[in-house]
Amino acid sequence: MKKFKTEIWAMLLTTGIIGCAAGPNYKRPEAAVPPSFQETKKEIISGEVSQLARWWTTFNDRVLNSLIEKAIHSNIDLRVAEIHIKEVRASRGIIDSDRWPQVNASGSYAQNRVSENTRQGRSVKAFGGAEYELYQAGFDASWEIDLFGSVRRAVEAADADIESAIEARRSVLVTLLGDLARNYIELRGLQRQIIITKGNLKIQEETLKLIQARYKAGLISYLDVTRAEAQVADTGAQIPLLERLLKQVSHRLSVLTGQEPGSLWAELSRDAPIPVPPSQIVVGIPSELLRRRPDLRRTEREIAAASARIGVATADLFPRFSLTGSFGLQGQSSNDLSDSASRFWSAGPSIHLPIFTAGRIRSNIKVQDARYEQALARYEQTVLTALEDVENSLVAWFMEQSRLKSLSDATTANRQSAAMARELYSKGLTDFLNVLEAERSLLSSENQLAQSEAAVSTNLVALYKALGGGWE
Repeated sequence: MKKFKTEIWAMLLTTGIIGCAAGPNYKRPEAAVPPSFQETKKEIISGEVSQLARWWTTFNDRVLNSLIEKAIHSNIDLRVAEIHIKEVRASRGIIDSDRWPQVNASGSYAQNRVSENTRQGRSVKAFGGAEYELYQAGFDASWEIDLFGSVRRAVEAADADIESAIEARRSVLVTLLGDLARNYIELRGLQRQIIITKGNLKIQEETLKLIQARYKAGLISYLDVTRAEAQVADTGAQIPLLERLLKQVSHRLSVLTGQEPGSLWAELSRDAPIPVPPSQIVVGIPSELLRRRPDLRRTEREIAAASARIGVATADLFPRFSLTGSFGLQGQSSNDLSDSASRFWSAGPSIHLPIFTAGRIRSNIKVQDARYEQALARYEQTVLTALEDVENSLVAWFMEQSRLKSLSDATTANRQSAAMARELYSKGLTDFLNVLEAERSLLSSENQLAQSEAAVSTNLVALYKALGGGWE
C-alpha cells in the first residue's frame, strides 16, 4: 500500500512538471498587408532597410547627431520605459515563484493559563498548575503541483508582458527620435526665416530712405512715405514672433535631451542650414512593418499574453493538488527544545476541487476570451494605422518636393520683380504701390520657401518614424 501511494505521488509530480497546460496554445496572428506601398516611386526609393536603424545620420548634420545621442542617454520618458521593463521582469519573478515549494521558518514563546474548570485545566493542575510556558520552533513547507498548467500559463503571460514592455520602450525611442529631429529641423527653418525677414527689412529700410529723400525733393507725396514706413513696421513685427518660436523650440529640444529649458541655447543659437534630406530614402515593403514597428510588435505580444491568461482562467476548473508538511520542537522550557522527545511533524497531500462557484470561473474565462479578442482587434487596427502612416508620409514627402520646386521658381521670379520695381521707382518710372507689392511678394515667397525646405526634411522624418526606424 505504501509503495502504491509513493508511485501515485511520483506520477502526479511528473505530470505536474511535464503535463499539458489548460487553455489554447498561442498562434501568431496573420495580418493581411499589400505587397507594396501605393505611393512608392522606384526611381527615388532605396531598398536598404538596414539604414533605418540610424536614419538621422543620412542628414549629415553633426549637431543633430549629437542631440540624438544625448536624448538616447538622458531622455526621461525613455528612462521611465526602461524602469517599467525592470518592474515587469520583477513581476514575472513573483509569478514564477509559485512553481516551487514554499518553506517558512517560525518560532514563538507564550505564557498560558487554562481554566481549572475544564478537563484540560484539571489535568494541567494535577501536574503542577494551570499556568505554563510554551516554547516552539520549526518550519513548514507547501507545494502546489501545477498539474493543469495554471502557473505555466501565468509565466507564459508574464514573459509576453516583458516582451511587450521592451517593445513599448522601443516605441518611445522611435517617437523620441522623430520628435527631436522634427523640432531641430523646425528650429533651423525658423533661423532661416529670421535671416530672410531681417534681410528684407534692411532692404525696405533702404527703400524708405530713398522715398524720404524723394519726398524732401518734392518728387512724391507723403503718402508713399507712410506706406513705406508701414511696410517696415509690419516686417519688423514678424521678427519678435519668429524669435519667440525659436526660443520655444530650443526649450523643447533641451527637455527632449533630459536637460533644463535653455540649456542648449548657446549651441543652437548659432545659425546653421536646414538639414538636407538624402537623394534616396529607405522604405522597403509593407510586410516588413510587422517586424520593424515597435507598436505592432508590442500589440502582438499583448495578444500572446491575453491568450495565456485564458489558460490561467481555464485551469481553475480543475482540481488543485498540494503537498504540505511541518516539523518543529515544542516544550515548556527552552531546554526542552534540545530534547528529541519535543519533536513534532506532519506531512501529507491535499486536494482542492471547485464544486459550486456560482459561475465565477466560467465568467472569468469569458472575460479572458473577450480580452483576447480585443487584443486581436487592436492588432488589426494598429496594422491598418501603420500602413496609413506610411502612405500619408510618402504622399506628404513627394508632394512637398513638388511644392518646393514651384516655390523656388516663384522666389526667383519675385526677387527679379522686386529688384526691377525698386530700380524703376528710383527713376520715377513706376508707382510705389508696385514696389510695395513686389517686396511683400518676395518676403512671402522666401519665407514659404524656407518653410517648405524644412517641411521636406520633417516629412522625411515622419516617414522614417512611420516605418519604425530608430532601433536595431
